[in-house]
Amino acid sequence: MKTAKNGRDGRTRIIEGALRRFSQDGVSATTLASLREESGVSVGSFYHHFASKEHVFGVLYAEILASYQEAFLAELTSHDDARSGIEAIPVFHMRWAGEHPEKARLLISERPPRKHEPGGAEVAEARRAFFRQVSDWWRPHMKNGLLQPVHPTMCYVLWLGPAQEMCRLWFAGAHTPTEEEIKGLGEAAWQSLRQR
Repeated sequence: MKTAKNGRDGRTRIIEGALRRFSQDGVSATTLASLREESGVSVGSFYHHFASKEHVFGVLYAEILASYQEAFLAELTSHDDARSGIEAIPVFHMRWAGEHPEKARLLISERPPRKHEPGGAEVAEARRAFFRQVSDWWRPHMKNGLLQPVHPTMCYVLWLGPAQEMCRLWFAGAHTPTEEEIKGLGEAAWQSLRQR
């Protein structure tokens, strides 16, 4: 039992240390040595859990994305009407980014792992399941003439593109969004996605 606990703690320490290093320095600038130093694990312990820095990143990215998507869907499905659901998501996105800045920086600034890379298959499957669930919420509103029939990529760009850009400016220290501006992102999303 003790070994399993220690093993789990080592993995957790590596993941937590990687989140700090990757969000601060970026994945490409983070070295394996700095990851081990940040997490306080030995070389042997690191390789017991992960094959490479890319492996750590893939696992971390997949975990963060799953957590974000779960919270996104909980917010979305708590709204029965189209307008409140559409307007709530950019506000949710900004709130989530403010509550989890290191995780948000990673999702916003790093390229997701590709299908053949560590974590890539999990990310691809999570995205498919996520888009299916968003479509399940969207479809009745589209059939009722409230929301446009848009491709998932275009939907993402119109719905969350401005909020993503606001997050980039915020994290870069260029602008701190006000509550009024955040509310405006939701209203702009509704204007972009509603059926005319």
